[in-house]
Amino acid sequence: MNSANSFGSRFVVTSFGESHGPAMGAVIDGMPAGILWDEQILFNEIQRRRPGTSAVVSSRNELDTPEVLSGVYQGKTLGTPIAILIRNQDARSNDYKQITSQPRPGHGDDVWFTKFGHSDPRGGGRSSGRETIARVVGGAVARMFLKEVCPQLKIIGFASQIGPFFLSSHALSTLSVTDLYQADRFVARYPSPAQEKDVENLLLEAKAHGLSYGGLAEIWIEGVPKNLGQPVFRKLKADFASAFMGVGAVTTFELGDGVQNVKEEGSQFHRREDDGSRYGGIRGGISTGERIRLRAGFKPTSSVLDVAKKGRHDPCIVPRAIPVLEAMAALVLVDHILWARGDRFV
Repeated sequence: MNSANSFGSRFVVTSFGESHGPAMGAVIDGMPAGILWDEQILFNEIQRRRPGTSAVVSSRNELDTPEVLSGVYQGKTLGTPIAILIRNQDARSNDYKQITSQPRPGHGDDVWFTKFGHSDPRGGGRSSGRETIARVVGGAVARMFLKEVCPQLKIIGFASQIGPFFLSSHALSTLSVTDLYQADRFVARYPSPAQEKDVENLLLEAKAHGLSYGGLAEIWIEGVPKNLGQPVFRKLKADFASAFMGVGAVTTFELGDGVQNVKEEGSQFHRREDDGSRYGGIRGGISTGERIRLRAGFKPTSSVLDVAKKGRHDPCIVPRAIPVLEAMAALVLVDHILWARGDRFV
């Protein structure tokens, strides 16, 4: 049985390190041998999650340079555990002295301490959002596998809501995959030219005054192989839900049309001419080959007012969480692709 610091069944990622400790990192076990090692994928995904990249995210300025310690030789994976280390170089632990005696409301500071009796309060320790760098590292390795075995597969994330600003149903319906590939170019990864400046002003004001906002992130997956997922306890939708809900600050998970489904009458909802998008690309817990649509809701960042102004915090976690959710989606897909290889003898 895997520990609570590991995710996956066939493709297992183990996360280690504390926010203000010497380093963070991941050990990836289950990667088949002979997969081409693509340093650019690893670098790009880490940089997309990295703090200090814009005025509307945390100003903690980590280089986040990965050190590959094992599992790769002459440009290919060995089939052995892949260990990747990322050193912490810009921690300011004094900013967090107050947390020791005054836990942040809505954060895990106090519950971690009461659970273990001894915890690291600096930057939140392992309850910090910085822990997610291990997930992005694992997801980047997963993307290398997917690039070889499912070159048509695309995992695309964007923000559909930042605080009070949201993309309407019409706006969402007009977004193309090409549009979404440009989402990283927008402030907060919120692909709306009309609202971009308003969103930027909202987050800059929040950062200046120690305020925070929540939002919604969407992950669309194109080119998914059919028949991924197990029909009872390891449904594909259940593993996506577990992957997303395991990310800090996530409070809701939806598949397809999500909560909107409850308003529909069945004969209208299950129309034969429907393109399947309402189901989100999964039926019976198994992928149909259609686009998978996933949505995660994030609460406002817990570090607010004086704590936020003294430290270096995101006024909205959604923009930097999107690469994390993409990584978790990649981990789930690789796990199920490897699992599917044993589903049928013929």
